[in-house]
Amino acid sequence: MTINEIKQLLAAGKVSKAELADLANDSRSGVQKLLASYRKRQSKLAAQKAEFRERFAYEKEFWAKGQTVAGVDEVGRGPLAGPVVTAAVVLDDHFDLVEVNDSKKLTGAKRLELYPRILEEAVSVAVGVKSAEVIDRINIYEADCLAMVEAVAALDQQPDALLVDAMTVPLDLPQVSLIKGDAKSNSIAAASIIAKVFRDQLMADYAKLYPEYHFDKNVGYGTKDHLAAIHEYGPTPIHRKTFAPVSDFYHD
Repeated sequence: MTINEIKQLLAAGKVSKAELADLANDSRSGVQKLLASYRKRQSKLAAQKAEFRERFAYEKEFWAKGQTVAGVDEVGRGPLAGPVVTAAVVLDDHFDLVEVNDSKKLTGAKRLELYPRILEEAVSVAVGVKSAEVIDRINIYEADCLAMVEAVAALDQQPDALLVDAMTVPLDLPQVSLIKGDAKSNSIAAASIIAKVFRDQLMADYAKLYPEYHFDKNVGYGTKDHLAAIHEYGPTPIHRKTFAPVSDFYHD
């Protein structure tokens, strides 16, 4: 085979042991470089698969009892504008998207790629949304809790238990609260991706209504440009009036 043919063969990823043995004996330096690169990729993939399997440890405890468990996560507690968004995701042992991980560890492009695939492979997915108005009325923590309740209630398949990222959902269900849960549970990681992509799209839509604030870029967080826009144009209806410095515009 030519080096280009070998490159295509290795890129496809389906190489037999006999073919690998033949390539290992090939004296061409170009072939050996391709082979070394292939082995490195395969080693990385094997490690990724092992870590993925480990992130099902909490789910397996419930599956072993014949129970359904949902992962729950949120995004948007810290921004000055926009809603808080939560997601609840039920997975089963057929779920095989090994790239699913804590949404903060993934690029925006990767999250967008995984979003529809999670919707396709998950047993059930739902979101909960609480607006800036609700956040101002009852505070961000309580709004977050209500959004989580909303997401769980909207699942097509109601879970027997919850895995939650560093919170407790006010529901009468067994729950495991995990610090940095999106890095420890695939269900929570999938929920973190769904919530993040869903909220980012909402903020991109708001950016069309309020272009001066560049919500498609800052998604409501207090960036330098966002703060400058608040000072120049004042808050929008989606700004959180109880969050400083937005609160500076509202005095009795």
